[in-house]
Amino acid sequence: MSELSITIGQLIRKKRIEKKTTQESLALQCCIDRSYMGRIERGEVNLTVEKLYDIAHALEVEAKSLLP
Repeated sequence: MSELSITIGQLIRKKRIEKKTTQESLALQCCIDRSYMGRIERGEVNLTVEKLYDIAHALEVEAKSLLP
């Protein structure tokens, strides 16, 4: 796990909780598995730019707000 992946995952989790949505709901909106969303939030995977934009769109935030 890289520090960058962990930080991005923490920012995604923070925004998701602020929006009062579940991992499962967010994962469905992004067409990914809930367990994969959990791995993203824990910083266990390297996100593609495309997936970062999908998550940002689902959270109704700008992608840059999910970057440190």
